[in-house]
Amino acid sequence: MRVAILAHEKFPDHAKTALGVLRYADYDVVGILDRETAGNRVSDFVPDVQDAPIVSSMADLEAGSVDALLIGIAPVGGGFDPSWREDVRTGLEYGCDLISGLHYFLEDDEEFATLADEYDADVWDVRKPHDELTVAEGVADEVDAEVILTVGTDCSVGKMTATMELARDAREAGHDAAVVPTGQTGIMIEGWGNPVDRVVSDFTAGSVEEMILEKGDDHDYLFVEGQGSIIHPAYSAVTCGILHGAMADKLVLCHAAEREMLAYDYGVAVPSMQTYVDLYESLAEPVHPTSVVTGALNTYGLEDDDAREAVDAFETELEKPATDVIRYGTDHLLEVLL
Repeated sequence: MRVAILAHEKFPDHAKTALGVLRYADYDVVGILDRETAGNRVSDFVPDVQDAPIVSSMADLEAGSVDALLIGIAPVGGGFDPSWREDVRTGLEYGCDLISGLHYFLEDDEEFATLADEYDADVWDVRKPHDELTVAEGVADEVDAEVILTVGTDCSVGKMTATMELARDAREAGHDAAVVPTGQTGIMIEGWGNPVDRVVSDFTAGSVEEMILEKGDDHDYLFVEGQGSIIHPAYSAVTCGILHGAMADKLVLCHAAEREMLAYDYGVAVPSMQTYVDLYESLAEPVHPTSVVTGALNTYGLEDDDAREAVDAFETELEKPATDVIRYGTDHLLEVLL
């Protein structure tokens, strides 16, 4: 499928969804919409993902050249920016389907719904959970697969990236591995999943358990995409729900190099890595004992020498094998995980 990705004023540094789709999804990306960097190409900023031109609006792409418009950014709160309306309108008039991971559901927007009906376009609101979710039964540990969960020291530290890299490389090494996607980007990439940050709180663990049960007897390894951080004032509830719902056998602790304060100005300092290990393991233990066995460090923005030093320091503090899975690959971690 040929897609255009909307990432206005956010590409590349603050467009996690766009970058995830460019790196992992089976889409043919024909253009990135970003008013600030228009006239460049993706490869001018990020060399190791699918390349595409960057344009200022949907109108800069020819009608018939795009099958879907994908919202490639997710602002805090998941709202819809009114400045995007013209691009979405144009996409629908081109007959493009819409793919959105916002909390604002495009299919409920009266104008977009009318245009989608007129131009025979489908709208996929990725963050809209299905209606049959319920509480967890505490049975995810009964599946045949080994369950591996990425957990974070903070938001936006690379949990989705680590999950995708580990699962892909495990498959390439001959293992039967699958991804369990829990967020909008992972769901867009994999084409299925439950958006746990939109699920009723009582059903968060159940929504993860449901996915584990669906895939757990069909694969040897399940790599579960983590969300948030157990100490983040805004997102810890989702983190805990995934931890208990997945009943993971092993944990991968993800961290961003040089991150000293938690994201979004909550005034909370990042504690020691051992604090995180103790918190995750002790919280999981009464439900299903597990251990942090490896670490994944996000060194984006660092020079090579600084990145290597950061990984070494992270590994020393964590006292577990660790690496940056983008810079240095996953072999170091898969030796422990598989």
